[in-house]
Amino acid sequence: METCVRSTGMKTIVISAVNIRKGGTLTILRDCLSYLSSLPAEEYRVVALVHRKELALYPGIEYIEFPKSINSWCRRLWCEYVSMHRVSRQLAPVDLWLSLHDTTPRVMARRQAVYCQTSFPFLKLKWQDVIYDYKIVLFALFTRFAYKVNVQRNSYLVVQAQWLREGFSRMLSLPEERFVVFPPKAPTSSTLKPSIRNADYMFLFAATPDAHKNFETLCQATRLLEQEVGKNRFRVILTIGGEENRYARALKEEYGDVDSLKMVGFLSKPELEDYYTKADCLVFPSRIETWGLPISEFGRYNKPMLLADLPYAHETAEGCQRVGFFNPHNPEMLAGMMERMMGGNDGDLVMVPKRDVKEPYSKTWKALFELLLDE
Repeated sequence: METCVRSTGMKTIVISAVNIRKGGTLTILRDCLSYLSSLPAEEYRVVALVHRKELALYPGIEYIEFPKSINSWCRRLWCEYVSMHRVSRQLAPVDLWLSLHDTTPRVMARRQAVYCQTSFPFLKLKWQDVIYDYKIVLFALFTRFAYKVNVQRNSYLVVQAQWLREGFSRMLSLPEERFVVFPPKAPTSSTLKPSIRNADYMFLFAATPDAHKNFETLCQATRLLEQEVGKNRFRVILTIGGEENRYARALKEEYGDVDSLKMVGFLSKPELEDYYTKADCLVFPSRIETWGLPISEFGRYNKPMLLADLPYAHETAEGCQRVGFFNPHNPEMLAGMMERMMGGNDGDLVMVPKRDVKEPYSKTWKALFELLLDE
C-alpha cells in the first residue's frame, strides 16, 4: 500500500476492526464509520482496517482488508502486533488510532484509544461452560490477558457502562478518568405498538443460545412453577429453536417435557417487537452482558421485568418503573417471583433510579471523537 501525501492541517483517523463481522459489534462499526464519513474530506482522512469492506461500506472512507485475520488466533495476533504496526508506518502521521475490538495494537500514532466491546473478562465461569462451548471459556480467559497488553498506550478506553468503567479500572489498574462511558443509543419510542392482553400469562426471554445467557435457571424455574400452578396457566417464550448448538440441544433434551416452555426460534426485529407487545413480563437471567439491549427495548412498554441481580442489569434498567431482581443461580427464587407476577402481586417490583454518570461521558460519536482527538 502506498502512503498518500495529506494536506497541511488534515487529520488522519484509523479505525481497526479486523475481526468484526456480525451482531452488536458490527452495528457499532457501522455507526462509527457512518459518522466519520460525514466529516469534511478536506479536513479528515479516515482509514478503516476491516475483515471485508462490504460489511460496512461508506463514502469517504479508505479501506484496508484483512480477510485472513479471523482464520486463527495466530493470524489475529500477527495482525494486531505486526501488520498493524507496518500499516501505521505507511499511514504516518496518524492523529488517532481507535481499535474497536478490545485489543491495543502496537502502532505509531499521536493518540490511541480502544473500545472495550466485551464483558467476558468479568464472567464467572462454570464447569458446564466447558461442555457447552469451550470457546467462551477460552475467550474469557484470553480477553483477561489481551486487555492488559499495551493498555498504557491508550489515552482513553471506551466502555458502554459505568459498571464496566469501574470493573476495568480495577482489573487494569488504571484510573477511572481514563475510561469514557459511551452508552448504546437508546431505542426510540416511535415504533411502540399497543400491548395485547393474553388469556394466559406470558413471560419472554429474548436471547441467543449461548451458555452465559443462563437459560437453565429460567427453564428450571418454569418447571417448578408448572408443578406448583399446573399447565396452561402461563407460557415462557424462548427465542431459540433447540437445535442451534450443543447448549440449545441440551436445553431441549432436559426441558422438552415442560409444556409451558415454548422455543420459538430466532425472531426478526419486527417479530420480536410483536412479542414485546404480547408479553406480560420480561425475564432476563443472563450471567453477563455489556449492556442488555432487550431490557432497554422492553422497558419502553412500562411492563414488569424480572432481571438478574447483577451490575449490568441494574444500570441498563435505570429509569424503569417496575423491576424485580433475582439471584441468577436460584431458580426457586425466580419461580416464586414469577408466581407472584401471575397473581398480580407487584411486591417484588421497584423503580430503578437514574444515576449521574461521571465524566468523561459521551452520548454521540461526535462528542466521543472530539474528546479522543482532544479538540
